[in-house]
Amino acid sequence: MHPLSHLHLSNIIAPSLELLAEAQIVIAMRLAGMVGLWPVERDETQRMIAEKGPALMGAASDAQTAALTGMRIDEVLLAAIIPLTGAARDNRLRLSARRA
Repeated sequence: MHPLSHLHLSNIIAPSLELLAEAQIVIAMRLAGMVGLWPVERDETQRMIAEKGPALMGAASDAQTAALTGMRIDEVLLAAIIPLTGAARDNRLRLSARRA
């Protein structure tokens, strides 16, 4: 048996890449909004800062719960990645709807 076979790390590759893509798109739209190239609400910068803490604490809490219930490491990582991806996707959809 391979020493890392129980980790199932291949299960987190696609979700990690999805989070990466969603986050980068949101960052690009927000930066473009800061310099006037993309329409954003006036409070977008404040919103960007205010949402970080709750999103990261929620993801950490979900991961901790998964770890304490005995889930595999890939399941623990997914417990953190999936809510962050959802939040990034919601931001992308909200920001892109302003452009349409």
